[in-house]
Order: sequence, then C-alpha cells, then structure tokens
Amino acid sequence: MSKVIAVFGAGPGLGASVARRFAAEGFRVALVARRKNRLDALVDQLGAEGVDATGFTADLSAPKEIPALIEAIRERLGRIDVVEYGPVPSARFTPAAELDPDTLARGIPLLLLTPLAVVQAVLPEWKERGDGAFLMTTGATAVHPMPQASGVGPLMAAARNWLYSLNGELTESGIYAGTLSIAAFIAGSEAAEAAAAAAASGASELTAAFPVVDPADLAALYWDMYTERDRVEEVHPAFKAG
Repeated sequence: MSKVIAVFGAGPGLGASVARRFAAEGFRVALVARRKNRLDALVDQLGAEGVDATGFTADLSAPKEIPALIEAIRERLGRIDVVEYGPVPSARFTPAAELDPDTLARGIPLLLLTPLAVVQAVLPEWKERGDGAFLMTTGATAVHPMPQASGVGPLMAAARNWLYSLNGELTESGIYAGTLSIAAFIAGSEAAEAAAAAAASGASELTAAFPVVDPADLAALYWDMYTERDRVEEVHPAFKAG
C-alpha cells in the first residue's frame, strides 16, 4: 500500500504544491480544508494532473473534531504517513501594543491546539510502525519578532517551541517533526495579492520586508526535510528582522 500525506489547510498555493511534490514520489494525498467548494475544485485540479487526491472537509479551529477526522482519513486511505499542517489564519499583523487578549485567544485553537490534537491522533500509528513525519508551517515572525507585526507570531512561536521538544523526543522512535518558517508571501495566495495591493497604495511598510516565493520551492524544501531529517527547522528565504 502506497504512503499517504495528509495536507491540513490545503489550498491552491503551498498545499497544492506539497501534494504535487509528494505525489511525484508515489504518495497518495488527503487534502483537508474548511470550504468544500474550493476543496472539491482542488481535488479535481490535482486529479487532472495525475495526483491521487481525496478531500476531507473540516474546521481546523475545532481540535475536538480531529480524532474523528484522522479516523475518517484512515478508513478511506488505510494509513497516514506524513502530515503537513499549514492552515492560513484569518488574523493579520497587529502591533503588539494594540493586541488584546480576545484577539490572541481566537487564534489559539487553529495555531496551537489543533496541531497538538493531530499529533496525538496519529502518534500511536507512527510509533507502531516506527516511522512518520509531522511538518508544520509557520511564518518568519515565529522566529524573528518584528515591531508592528505581532498577532499570530506569539502563537506560532509557542507551537514552534512545542515542535522543537517533539522532535527531540521522537527522533529515536523513527518519527520526524520539522517546521518550515516562511519569510515571504507565497505566489498566488490571497495574502500575497493583498500585500501587493497594500504596497502599491503605500498602506503598509511591512510588505517590503518580505519577498514573494514560488510554493513549489517550499514544497521541495519540505521533501528534503522529510527525507533528510537533519534539521528541526528551515527558514526560507534566509531572514533576519532589522
């Protein structure tokens, strides 16, 4: 039975590129997203390209629903070998001095609690097999905090802290945990289009700090991290906050 990668927060940018990259190596793909119409269109698009993809609708801000979702994927595809967790939060950059508790709390399930729930749901299978990989996507502000760019960063930083510990605990079991921190906007994404519009209007200076990258390059990095398993984190492009 061929291996399966489950892409959480699948969309036409990074999620689709990860699906293509792993499918090129013989993986079947489970795509998880909230909006069924967009998910169905993505499944059809990838299927036309020869990718064996199956869609599963889910609200990733509801961690209690994750065990049933994981079980549904297993029932349909037989196994899960790799998880890529990369949903795009609806919250945007917020100055730290303006960040209020309620705003921060709203992002906790999606960015912090659900990744934990996913790992807890897949870990027994991976420990029994002695193999598995959890790949988590974050942004550059999880690594390099920036003025005027708080909001999701503190939550991603907390998840990154957890993932580093997870990597150290599971390596000897044959299980890999790694994170790709993206210091860029992803070409074709809604965020990249919004950033371009903001930059053109002079509404945001933050956009100048981040270039635009091809999601296929990010997917290739994920494949390298999965196969090489020689680092916990990759920051791409190389970035240091000024």
